[in-house]
Amino acid sequence: MNQARHHLHRSSYAPTMSLAMAQQRAQFMSSIRQFFLKQQVLEVQTPLLSQAGNTDTFLQSVAAQVTYQDKPRMYYLHTSPEFAMKRLLASWQVPIYQICPVFRDNEIGTRHNIEFTMLEWYQPNYSLADMAAEVGELLEMLYSYPVVMNHYRYVDAFMDFVGIHPLTASLDALQAVAEDKGLMGFDFNNEESCDSEADRRQSWLDLLFSHAVEPHLGHDLPTLIIEYPPATAALAKTSLDKDGNEVAKRFELYINGIEIANAYDELADGQALRARFEKDNQLRARHNLPIMPIDEHLIAASDDLMPCSGIAVGLDRLLMVITGASSLEEVIPFPSRLA
Repeated sequence: MNQARHHLHRSSYAPTMSLAMAQQRAQFMSSIRQFFLKQQVLEVQTPLLSQAGNTDTFLQSVAAQVTYQDKPRMYYLHTSPEFAMKRLLASWQVPIYQICPVFRDNEIGTRHNIEFTMLEWYQPNYSLADMAAEVGELLEMLYSYPVVMNHYRYVDAFMDFVGIHPLTASLDALQAVAEDKGLMGFDFNNEESCDSEADRRQSWLDLLFSHAVEPHLGHDLPTLIIEYPPATAALAKTSLDKDGNEVAKRFELYINGIEIANAYDELADGQALRARFEKDNQLRARHNLPIMPIDEHLIAASDDLMPCSGIAVGLDRLLMVITGASSLEEVIPFPSRLA
């Protein structure tokens, strides 16, 4: 085989990640496990396949047709191990963590892949401040030097980079600013497109935050965005901020303009959770997205959940920012387009 043909042959199967990066990745995973061993957090493994799916309108589950007792059944590859881990947490009531592949449909790009690796952990009787401190300790261990984290309120970040108050600005003002920033081609004000004015407002806020705020975050110091709008609470509690506005008790970690992690003060109320899931499914119907089966096991477990905080970390993205890689393809061997 001549050299050109050999190169072409090899490039048809070769990984996008170098051997040196694979060795760094292995060390990175080993260090994370050592960290949790030291913290006495139990490593667990839950199913990738579930009969329930994620109802979140922004997360599309990968469906998997399976045969169960000779009958075809629809299962879903999990978008996060959260639901199953909370069932363990309610039963065992000890700190737990998991490193596993998760799946989100229709997500491919320099920072996205349909399949990626997530670290998720839960700490009973931890406040969000406790969880933020533990995230800082994990980062210090991975970076091998002291890490100072910037705490930045969502409202303040939005006003600094967008110029208007996200919780009090009118729908028209949000749309005008989006157009001014060149974010054309979006129309969330159509009555058919969303469930309520609150949902339309949140769609504009999400668009503006992702395009005008996120790219600026975490370049000098790892940055925790705190006190999100209540519509983004998902499975988190809500409370009042210092100005009397209702906010979600959650934070997101940004490094180099990239979202790395998402933490909640976990909602332990099965009835409230069911209401959120049902509202999600109503929104999904309006957007012509499939209605997802609700996880009844999780709803039952939620009533027995002790006060706790939990966090999900995108490990491929974290490895990317720590090593200075410019895309996910440098830190995983076979992205979805080559798998």
